[in-house]
Amino acid sequence: MATMREIKRRRGSIQSTQQITKAMKLVSTVKLQKARGRAENSKAYFEYMYKTVTSMLAKAGDVDHPYLRGGDSENIGIVVITSNRGLAGGYNANIVRMIMASELPKEKVRLYTIGRKGADGLARKGYIIAADYSDVIDEPTFADAKEIGKQLLTDFAKGEIGEIYVAYTEFKNTVSHVPKLMKLLPVKTEDLQTEQEEQEELALMNFEPNEEEAISLLIPKYMTSILYGAFVEAVASENGARMQAMDSATNNAEEIINDLELKYNRARQGAITQELTEIIAGAEAIG
Repeated sequence: MATMREIKRRRGSIQSTQQITKAMKLVSTVKLQKARGRAENSKAYFEYMYKTVTSMLAKAGDVDHPYLRGGDSENIGIVVITSNRGLAGGYNANIVRMIMASELPKEKVRLYTIGRKGADGLARKGYIIAADYSDVIDEPTFADAKEIGKQLLTDFAKGEIGEIYVAYTEFKNTVSHVPKLMKLLPVKTEDLQTEQEEQEELALMNFEPNEEEAISLLIPKYMTSILYGAFVEAVASENGARMQAMDSATNNAEEIINDLELKYNRARQGAITQELTEIIAGAEAIG
């Protein structure tokens, strides 16, 4: 059985840890308020950009463009968005597990990592890191998304990758964050056309000056918008996950402290009883 000194020392250690988790929870709560506002404000644009562009491509018919037919390479580029810090529950691990559980062959996957936790975790699993932009996730901007999107399209055009995906955590609400793997390129007009036909009859889409030039201008903006939307949702999800994790850690610490308090009182009561027994026994021996 632990001594009173050991129990007191452990209780003090857990109380110190609890103070840290409380502080981290408060910081995450403040950051979440700001990040949630950005995510909610950009979500509509993020979703409608995807729907609008894919709808246009579905209505365009048989347009011969590299962004629609795919690259010459069998390699698959995935933009993986995680965080640079831990202590966020399963936030980072869920993205790693989702990619590993996907049907995409590991030997053909080329990762464009944003966040050191995901980069380190997937590198240990044998995935190839093509480029790392981990510093971006601390304060993501539209310019960052534009730069990364430009690099992806350059590699796509060079034939280094033939498909482009983005893996991020979708922000539903404060307590719900869903890992998501979204295919960005090439856009499959057949699937989109089927989905659109269920809602309305497709109208003819005319491009000016021509299809190839219009799509070449449109797709980079589409890529940038989707990546930026994924960034802000990932940041909101990270802070929400960290806030929940620190709240759970604080509550667990409180339970442990209460349990140690009970053990300390029992040990103290036992020590007092032992001292009284010894005093009484000594008095009887003298008498």
